[in-house]
Amino acid sequence: MAEQPITQQHERDYVSLMRGLRELDLRGPALPSDLVLIGDDSFPLAMNNKGQVPVAASLYGSGRIVVLGHESYLTTFPALVENAVVWLRGDTSNNLSVGVHISASAVAANLSRAGFQVEVVGAFSDNPGVGVYVTDAYSVGEDPKDLVAFLKAGGGVLIAGQVWSWAAEHPKENALLEFQGNKVCGVAGIYISERQCEVECLPVYPQVPASWMSIVLGKNFEDDLEFLLQGVSEFDVQGGSLFSEVLVHGSLAFPIATSNDGRAFVAGAYYGQGRVILISHEGFMGNQNLAPFLKNAIRWLDEGRQGVVGLLHHPAFDVLSASGLQCEKTNLRKDLSVFVCTAYSDGQAEEIQQFVAEGGGLLIGGHAWYWAQTHCGQNPLTDFPGNKILNKMGLSLMGATIGGGLYKAPVPSQAINDSYHFRDLLRRFAGHVTEGADLTAQEEECLKKLGKDCSTYLNMKAHDCASYRQVLSTLTDILMKTGMPQVSEHCPVTTPRDHLLLRMGAEVFKVSPDPDALMPYLIKNNPLMPVVYNRRIRINVNTAGGAEWISTGLYLSPGMKTYISIPAAIINKDWKIQIGCQTDYLNSDELKRAPCVHEQFPMTSEMVQVWNLWGGLLYVVAPPNTQVSGVEVVVQMAVPAPYYKSGETTAADWSLLRTAPSPWAELEFENIILMVPSEVVRDLDRPDLVAAQWDKIMRAIADLAAIPHKFPRKERFLTDVQISHGWMHCGYPVMAPKCVAKDLLRVQDMWGPIHELGHNQQRGCWEFPPHTTECTCNLWSVYVHEEVLGINRAQAHPAVTAADRTTRLEGYVKGGRDLNQWNTWMALETYLQLQERFGWDAFKKVFAAYHTMSNFPGDNKGKMNLYAETFSQTVQLNLCGFFKAWGWPIEASTEQKLSNLPPWTDHPLVKYG
Repeated sequence: MAEQPITQQHERDYVSLMRGLRELDLRGPALPSDLVLIGDDSFPLAMNNKGQVPVAASLYGSGRIVVLGHESYLTTFPALVENAVVWLRGDTSNNLSVGVHISASAVAANLSRAGFQVEVVGAFSDNPGVGVYVTDAYSVGEDPKDLVAFLKAGGGVLIAGQVWSWAAEHPKENALLEFQGNKVCGVAGIYISERQCEVECLPVYPQVPASWMSIVLGKNFEDDLEFLLQGVSEFDVQGGSLFSEVLVHGSLAFPIATSNDGRAFVAGAYYGQGRVILISHEGFMGNQNLAPFLKNAIRWLDEGRQGVVGLLHHPAFDVLSASGLQCEKTNLRKDLSVFVCTAYSDGQAEEIQQFVAEGGGLLIGGHAWYWAQTHCGQNPLTDFPGNKILNKMGLSLMGATIGGGLYKAPVPSQAINDSYHFRDLLRRFAGHVTEGADLTAQEEECLKKLGKDCSTYLNMKAHDCASYRQVLSTLTDILMKTGMPQVSEHCPVTTPRDHLLLRMGAEVFKVSPDPDALMPYLIKNNPLMPVVYNRRIRINVNTAGGAEWISTGLYLSPGMKTYISIPAAIINKDWKIQIGCQTDYLNSDELKRAPCVHEQFPMTSEMVQVWNLWGGLLYVVAPPNTQVSGVEVVVQMAVPAPYYKSGETTAADWSLLRTAPSPWAELEFENIILMVPSEVVRDLDRPDLVAAQWDKIMRAIADLAAIPHKFPRKERFLTDVQISHGWMHCGYPVMAPKCVAKDLLRVQDMWGPIHELGHNQQRGCWEFPPHTTECTCNLWSVYVHEEVLGINRAQAHPAVTAADRTTRLEGYVKGGRDLNQWNTWMALETYLQLQERFGWDAFKKVFAAYHTMSNFPGDNKGKMNLYAETFSQTVQLNLCGFFKAWGWPIEASTEQKLSNLPPWTDHPLVKYG
């Protein structure tokens, strides 16, 4: 993918804060608290060998904050404090005064000697005009709103203290929300936790420190789940509604309701001083079946304030009003306790985030799957409106769906240990890889899901978020420790661990700040290949047949980068660059290649840099309904591929091209393009003879379909080491196993390939699924074999011998002519009987007649009657008796319409009565 610039602001801030420091020696009597960081703006300044954070910084609004995990650090590390005060003052502030709370007065003398204008005060309100305010975490006052407002408006806050001793004295209180210091620093995404931070002498690294051990859950959510699930034993969400799967990725986010396979559709999170509940379909926010949970949820969000609940989502009004809280239909207001809305607008994203950070509750509902389906080419994680609100809160709506059902509520005391959580399992997997820690059987089972979630999470591309960089750093470390499985036909990937590593390698490579350094750990055998430079690709296209791949005859080796110059005429017109011809997505327990090995890049500028971990043939993808002539793209550097094009490639050209180093080759004929491993074309002397055969085949396919010989879009046929389903399957391209490649060039054993090309000719108006789905496509197989290849149907496929046909038909008649048994070969017999009586021309005329029709029936019965009528009119015989003998539901009205035609009285089923 195109290289993503990483925001360097945190790195610059880190360098400023740690300037001149070589180490932080925390060894001593002080036991700091471990700091929990969330959101996009918080980042660690120090990290011990356990991944614990004793010192951190963040931004909020226009202001800055530094948090020290113990109050003694205000005097233990004077250089750090001086750096912090300078940084907190901001780059543009002229206010040099520093207010120091009397409880931290010991630091005042140090700051004064360092040249700061220091005033010791009894409370922040004594001098709110300072530029920086320094306090311990126990003295922010009962109402910290003034200090939060100061921070938000551009002030700097330095706060220090531990909470583990306070937590011991207040065992029933929520330290994240109730501890005084957290009422200020929590707003900015830094929480002083009750966990003690192990002390050691910490080196000061040149960059923001990172460790896989830092990817921890910031809280045990048992008490939250006990509150939320009181009186709730199940989630009754039966019906046709589809939820979006929720990715729960924040250290203070947790699943609440999950499907039977562990995917979340209701989740909660702490954010700042507030809380959020996400229900991944807004229709259930007012569902009476969920009333007990919704009442609990709204009270959990209210946090005992007994405040006003404001609703933008009115259907939830009746259920939430029953909670006993005052509900109003209103837009977001600062005086609300809880705000209820849907996830379909980001117009107030920042205001909603600040509302929650400063203590409000948010109940939000909505799904992203429909948006994802209707916004092709956009990233749901970053572009879906609701995720612009939720991502920072540690929750994201995904395009994947969860069906309605009756789902058991988790047991709070077991949920944290038994339920899947992205961060928790990632940390344990990192420990498994780096330290050899054992994984449980349940954790092993979840690794495949972890791989999918890693892929989704990385697609956020939130490089300016320290939490994201921690995860990316962890995944990078894992890959550099283990390498990526070198998957191949002879070395398939089968274990959950290797599935995860294989998926992870490709996704990390896309977003890595240094993919070249990572490359040797991902692809072990990547020989250099000769390249060509500044290759011009001329484009003449009319995409009446849908989006079209335009072959370039070029290949990019794994990880190879190139620039492509784009003409202005096609910039920002939905054109794309594609690397890789293998577009099947694999979802198999055994993988002979990676699940996804192609990449696409939008043409949004005059120069686009592209690359793909797996390499692949290079294409320009033209959008549908586009006509362009004579424009050129220029590929700066690429590997030549064996590429033959009828009418353009000469015999002399081919003698050289067939030896080109690309492992993939293309043969482009009049109406089809074959994409095959290069090894099968190295000895192909006469591609023109292959072209002639395929031209006949494709014209025959067009003849039977009653369409022009020149296809609106050339078919593509690809042979791959592994495909997504079936022995072969239709589509663009048609997919087949690698072993078929030689048969395509010899033009033999063609039943399967023509079967798939026949699928591409099927039309819903004369298809009766599921009966004919695998049947009518075989008409093309029979036709091509007989009319082009000169092979009788009985020799073309063993299922079409005379004996098999007779046995099958007799069995069908004896079985009562049940349409449930009228499928595939049995259904084909009906059409073969029609063909053997009326010839192929009758089918061509029937298909032609359908081209001129509109307003087709939507059900099989209606479509079958229309087909009986159309075929009868075409051959000028009443075929109702024939179709009824087959068990078709022929209506009296159809018989009436055809009553003026002579009946077909000697059809093949007459003898069966």
